[in-house]
This record gives sequence, structure tokens and C-alpha cells, in this order.
Amino acid sequence: MKFAIQYLSFFVIQSEGSDPDGPKKYKHYQTLTHEEYQDSELKAFLDGEFKRIAKRKAEVNAASEQVPTKIGRFIVEPGYDLTSNPNYNLFQRLRMAADKAEFHNFSDDLLRIYMDTNSVRGGAFVLATAKLNELYDEPFLFLFKCDFESKIARVSDEKSLISQVEMAINAKNIKSIQYPHMPEEGMLEEWELKIHQASHARYFEDFLKYVSYEKSKPEIVADQVMEMVHHYMETKWQGTEAAEGADETEETVAMREEKQQFDVWAAGEKRELQEKWTHEHVVEAATRIVEVQPELELKFKLDDVVVKGQMADYGNNIHIARVNGRYVVLIEGDSFQFDKGVSPIELLHPEDLDEVLRRVGKGYRRTPIGEAPALD
Repeated sequence: MKFAIQYLSFFVIQSEGSDPDGPKKYKHYQTLTHEEYQDSELKAFLDGEFKRIAKRKAEVNAASEQVPTKIGRFIVEPGYDLTSNPNYNLFQRLRMAADKAEFHNFSDDLLRIYMDTNSVRGGAFVLATAKLNELYDEPFLFLFKCDFESKIARVSDEKSLISQVEMAINAKNIKSIQYPHMPEEGMLEEWELKIHQASHARYFEDFLKYVSYEKSKPEIVADQVMEMVHHYMETKWQGTEAAEGADETEETVAMREEKQQFDVWAAGEKRELQEKWTHEHVVEAATRIVEVQPELELKFKLDDVVVKGQMADYGNNIHIARVNGRYVVLIEGDSFQFDKGVSPIELLHPEDLDEVLRRVGKGYRRTPIGEAPALD
């Protein structure tokens, strides 16, 4: 996969004063044609990035809310086409620029919009159109944002040893946009673009106001679970009407308190076992979710022990129970596999489950008595 650059504009964004978080200004350094890019130092700096960005995988429904790479989709009103979307039109003008001057002007238009957002930081901003000649006639549009690196020095002469490099940038943490999205070679999604940025930042989402992002898989699951919770509440408290003050009944108070408990639970970053539903109810709910998200992860901690599997494992390979007032997680399977490093656990001849349950839940940890046999 080799991209041929058509046009490339290079800008630098800097703070107007000494405060790095203060007002910003930008300066256009150069716009290059294909031939000029071939002879520039930017070629060695950026060439590998085009391929890297194009091959970077992303899902429409991301695996988590904080993934660095997302798929965005242009927003249009029902009955309208892509040309009604301002962000799409801006991208298309850049892709179809007739010459170097036109590409520079359209790049300048885009950068002015970017400068009006709250997420602007100092650094280099690069816009480029590049073609995959063996696959497509029309070019891709790439946007790069490279932050300035602080405290950068280079080896100087024998006397001063090192010298400071002003406005140093590198390609390690490049933020980027690719349009159109190419899910795989030979396939283009003209309604979609691909954004790559630091997970905690919103470098590009802020200025692309007419691009939307689908919910992540955890968000979809959370919505499904809350729908089930609402159904459970409606069924459990059917016929109980909400009332306030002196009109409240015991049932009304209990219903309101349970609703508040669910609201607090759903909003919590770290949540505990709620002990609301039966095993059968949970299996039924998990099955419905797995039908939509077959590869959904199940991960939780019991004290300091992390258990990680799939949602489909619950009720099959992973079981949760109580023994003598303490929680127990049972994990069943056909074989063990240990990582590198020998441990005495690997020499265990497992006891029957009844024997284990007799000592589980007593609230203390057993300590070995006597000396272990020699490992020979």
C-alpha cells in the first residue's frame, strides 16, 4: 500500500504569548505539490504515517468508550444527501482541489475552523491529499496534528555538548483524520471518516460539529441492561403509583428507594454486587445481551483477585455463590495452562469440591504446616 501525495500544506500553531494555554495563532509555512514533496524532508518524516493510518483498524461500535481510534459518520437531515453536511463539503473541496493555490486556500479555511475550538494546542498541522493509484482514482484526505515536544536537545559541538531545539515535533503521538474510511482495501465508506487521537483528548471531535459517533459496546450493553431494569421495576411494582408527602404508602416509599438504588448503582464507576435478581433472571438477561454482542467481555474483582472471561461464560463456566456468608466464584474447565515461571500450584492434585467447600468461607487463610517436599 503506497500512497502518492498530490498536495500537502504545512502549518504551525503557536501561543501568542508566554502562556502555552493562552490564545493561539497559526502560520502557513509551505504548500507542496507531488514533485516538491518528493524532494522535501517531510517525505521521510511522514511517508510511513499514511500507510499506518490507513491500516489502523477501528470499529463503528468501539470496544470501549476511550479507544483512541474511532469511526465518525457525517450527519444529514432525513431526505438529504451528503452535500448538505458542511464538514463533508469542506473535506470534498480539499480532495478535489484543482491546483496548489486552491489546496492552500481550502486548507486555510479548515484551519480557521479548527482554531475556534477549545482543544487547540501548539504544534504542526498538516493537510494532505494522497492517492492509492492501484485501487482508486480519487484521493484520500489526511489531517495530521503533531504536538510540540518539550525539553528536546540535540548533540552539538565539543564545547557546548548539546543545544536546545525549538518547536521540535515527532511522529510518535500523531493525531490524525483519514477520509474516506477504508475498512479494507478495495472498499470505501464515503459517509465515514476515521479519527485517531489521544483517548483523553478531543482534538478533532470538537471542530467536526456535523460528525456523529456510534455508541461503544459497553454503552450499548449498559442501555440494554437499564431497559431490563426498567422492565423489572414496572413488573415488580405494577399498580403502585408514585406519590409524595402524606400520600406516600409503604409500597411507594420502597419503590422510590429501589429506583434510587438502581440510579446510584448505574452511575457508579466502581460497582458492587446488588443481590437483586435470581440466577435464572441473570442468565436470561445475559443470554439476550450475548445474542447481540457474542464476544462481550465479563470482568470483575473479588477482593484482589481479577476474574476475566466472556459474558457467555456466566452460568456455564463461571458461577457465583455464597458459602458461610462469603462470596465464592467457581470456574470450571477441562484443562489448566500456566505462564512462564514454575509455581507449586502447578503440582497440585485437586481435591473434590466437597472438601474445598468445607473450608471455604471461614474468613481466614490457611497457612502451610511443615516443610514442602524437595523439588527433585
